[in-house]
Amino acid sequence: MNSKKHEFKEYILDQLRFLDGVESKQMFGGFGLYCNGIFFGIIAADAGVYFKTDAATIDEYKDKGMKPFKPSAKQTLKNYYEVPPEILEDEQQLTDWALKSLNR
Repeated sequence: MNSKKHEFKEYILDQLRFLDGVESKQMFGGFGLYCNGIFFGIIAADAGVYFKTDAATIDEYKDKGMKPFKPSAKQTLKNYYEVPPEILEDEQQLTDWALKSLNR
């Protein structure tokens, strides 16, 4: 496994350290993000992070110009959108966005 992928995953997990029960599991060349067993995000192989969206949250992502997760040329997961870089850098905002994706 690429060490940069692992470093990025560890960075994201550290940014989410105040969210109890967060863990990652390897999947599709990246990692799935879970909170107390609930799947809510993807750390993609290209170092992007995508959170689950719904009707109440999707506009926050779109307003910041974020796009849905596209694991291949033929597949787009329209309810997982990339988390903006400025949110990834702010642990409180990242935790808040993760909580929204968990509908808490």
